[in-house]
Amino acid sequence: MSMSHFRRGAVRALAATAALFTLASGVAGCAGSSETATIEDGRTVLRYQGWAGDVGFHELAEDLGYYDKITLEWVGDTTSGPQDIQSAATGDIEFGSAFNGAVVKLNAAGAPITSVLSSYGADAGEYTGYFVLDGSPIRSARDLIGKKVGMNTLGAHHEFLVREWLAQQGLTQDEIKQVELTVVPPVNNETALREGQIDVAAINGIFRETAQERGGIRPLFTDRDLFGAFSYGTYVVRDDFLAKNKDAVADFVQGTARAIRWTQVTPREEVVARFKSIIDKRGRNESDEAIDYWRSSGIPVAGAVIQEKELQTWIDWLVRNGELDEGKLTATDLYTNEFNPYANGTFQPESGPDGEVLEGQK
Repeated sequence: MSMSHFRRGAVRALAATAALFTLASGVAGCAGSSETATIEDGRTVLRYQGWAGDVGFHELAEDLGYYDKITLEWVGDTTSGPQDIQSAATGDIEFGSAFNGAVVKLNAAGAPITSVLSSYGADAGEYTGYFVLDGSPIRSARDLIGKKVGMNTLGAHHEFLVREWLAQQGLTQDEIKQVELTVVPPVNNETALREGQIDVAAINGIFRETAQERGGIRPLFTDRDLFGAFSYGTYVVRDDFLAKNKDAVADFVQGTARAIRWTQVTPREEVVARFKSIIDKRGRNESDEAIDYWRSSGIPVAGAVIQEKELQTWIDWLVRNGELDEGKLTATDLYTNEFNPYANGTFQPESGPDGEVLEGQK
C-alpha cells in the first residue's frame, strides 16, 4: 500500500528487476490457474496475497459490504509489489498490486495483465521521504555521486524515484550509475542511516513517522517533490481471467473503488478504528501498531480512477533509460477504467462511497 507506502515499507528486501524479465518466456503463453474461477455460495472467489499488519483496500471493501458477486480468499502474505503482480500474472492469485514502473516492466516482458484501479500514491498525508542526517553535507543530487541510498527493494518504486530525481536534477546517466542503491530491510533502514552504513534512507509510513519523532534527520527530497500528488501503483488482473469473469472483476473494482473513496472522505480516526477491527477479526497473529500511523489513502484521485500519465510516465522513463523500445507500449493499452463507478458514469466523479453528493458539492 492502500496499498499505501507503509505496506511496501514493511516487506523484506527483494531484487525484483531481473525476475520481472525472466517471466517473459513463461508468462505470455502460460495457461494459469486463473482461467477457471472458483465459485462459493454463488460468488466468485478471488485469491490474493496480503501484507502483515496492514489492511488492503479490497479487504476494507469486503468488510464494508461493498461486494455483491465476489468473495476474497487470503492465501498468504507477499514479499513485494513486483512479486505480487508476478503471482497474478502466473495465475496463482486473481489480482495483485505494485508500483506502475514494475507493472510496465511486466507488461513489456509479455505478461498478459491489465491495470484496473489505482492502489497507492502520494498525497498530502502519505509519501516516501529520502532522508539524510541533519549534519550530512549532502544537499543536492550531485552530492550523492559515490554515496549509498538504502531502500527496501530494487526494481520498484524507490529505485525508480531516486533515479528519476537524479535525472531531473541534471545528472547524466553515467553519474547516476555512480550512486549506489543498496537493499536494506525497512526495519533496519533508519538504523543504517544513523550508524553511517548508508548516506540516504528511503523511509515511509510508520518508519518515517517514528524516525522523525526521534529527530536528527531531514528529507533530501520526497516522492511528492517529483510529481506532486500522484498515484504510483495499480491493481492488476490477468487478461484471461478478466475475459472469462468480467462480472467478478467489475464487482471487485466497483467495491474497492468505493472503499478507497470511503477512506478519502471519512475522518481518520474512524478509518484507523475500522482497520484495527479488521486486523483483529481476521486472526492472523499480527500487530496493528502500524495502523496508528495511517495518515491518508495516498491516492489523490477520487475513487482511484487511473490517469494515463501515471503509467505513461514510466513507459517514457524506461524508453529514456534504454530499457524499453520506443513505441512498444502505450499507456492506454495497459489499463481500463471501464469498471470504476467514478469514471464510467455510475457516480459523479467527486461523489461519496455510495454515489451520494458530499457536503460542499451542492
